[in-house]
Amino acid sequence: MNTFDLVILGGGTGGYVAAIRASQMGLSVAIVEKNKLGGTCLHAGCIPSKALLRSAEVFHTAKKANEFGINISNIDYDFSAIMSRKNKIVDQLHKGVQHLMKIGKIQVFEGFGTIEKKDESEEHPVCIKVATNQNETTKITAKKCIIATGSRPRSLPGLEIDGNFVITSEEALQLEKLPNSMIIVGGGVIGIEWASILNDFGVEVTVLEYAPRIIPTEDVEISKEMLRCMKKRGVKVITGAKVLSETVLIENDKVSIQAEVKEAIQTYTAEQILVSVGRLANIEGFGIENTDIVIDRGTISVNGMMQTSDESFYAIGDVVGGLQLAHVASHEGIIAVEHIAGNSPHVLQNELVPKCIYSRPECSNVGLTEEAAIDKGYKVKTGKFFFRAIGKAMVYGETDGFVKFVSDADTGALLGVHMIGPHVTDMITEAELALLLKATSYQIGQMIHPHPSLTEAIGEAALAVDGLAIHN
Repeated sequence: MNTFDLVILGGGTGGYVAAIRASQMGLSVAIVEKNKLGGTCLHAGCIPSKALLRSAEVFHTAKKANEFGINISNIDYDFSAIMSRKNKIVDQLHKGVQHLMKIGKIQVFEGFGTIEKKDESEEHPVCIKVATNQNETTKITAKKCIIATGSRPRSLPGLEIDGNFVITSEEALQLEKLPNSMIIVGGGVIGIEWASILNDFGVEVTVLEYAPRIIPTEDVEISKEMLRCMKKRGVKVITGAKVLSETVLIENDKVSIQAEVKEAIQTYTAEQILVSVGRLANIEGFGIENTDIVIDRGTISVNGMMQTSDESFYAIGDVVGGLQLAHVASHEGIIAVEHIAGNSPHVLQNELVPKCIYSRPECSNVGLTEEAAIDKGYKVKTGKFFFRAIGKAMVYGETDGFVKFVSDADTGALLGVHMIGPHVTDMITEAELALLLKATSYQIGQMIHPHPSLTEAIGEAALAVDGLAIHN
């Protein structure tokens, strides 16, 4: 029988990072993964979608090369080559994760793990039965277990995913060719990223969003700017659209669906529908009922140390809900392992988590939105600076968007930073560090940002909080 200090169910970003940290701390550790190490993020999410976004961005730039004084004729794309490049990146990173497992002497069991009833009297009370991918069965016992089983795309009742006419982002990443038209149900992060990809490749895109605005968790001004940019690109965006799932109709190689918009029924038709309405935690089928773990509203309940109500089990990542982000899962995994090892790690602070959208233009934020800060009782003052006044943005050829600071009017304390524009997903870390160190907008405004650089917009927005921006 295989016995370890720690067994991890799921080898995604959260699971394999937790395993590496456990190995660094001297724990014997095993991972049970039914598919491939790296999980959804590496194989069906973050990495492959960003590879496609990059190809779409390059194609967009090539089409406007004459604006840079470069003459290119017969601009076109090879979708099979684009997908091949995406697969090559994923394969290379997958091999990297496998190598890390070997370096850390982490044993990987390829198969499906099921939690069996535990014996509290045992030193290793966790028992996992693994049905391996080689049609064999083996058992693993451990002192502790981290559940990192991730999530899967959610759909709407009655809107069946058939993988052909109605798909999710996972099927979209495996397309052999692009459709001429696509309806995207859901204008959140994933929906907007796919709208950006498809639009850049010439697909006619319609976004149906139930909420009054797209990317509804973002600051209102960011949502408005994203809407403006999407419409300028030719993306059709319908907000306040209640999709009527039961009306989906497939005929003549097209799919149509109706939505209630402003109390009127509208019909939308395209070659495919991409459903992007969130994700469901994977909590079924692997024996949670054999533990004392509490499930609340479809996710596993944990405390600040990521420990469940059953002290032998921890849970991290999408399966616990909250911010369903790869970097959050990784951080939660480290917290869990540190606690298992007897340390006292800091509790994850959601307000310090950077959140990014990799569309064109990109979005990023950390901390409170202006609306959330007001709801919490803060007297708020804001500063905003547009990229159109930044020399590097002009040189780069992407001047849409702005940086917005949200500060406490009484103390000057920084509450949140929100960005939309070129490369802002690479710029948000400065704001995160400022929040971590409890800096004020004034202090950030005193930092010298290199010229020319896109980060000058951060310094100017910080100064703008007090009406001191130089180039406004």
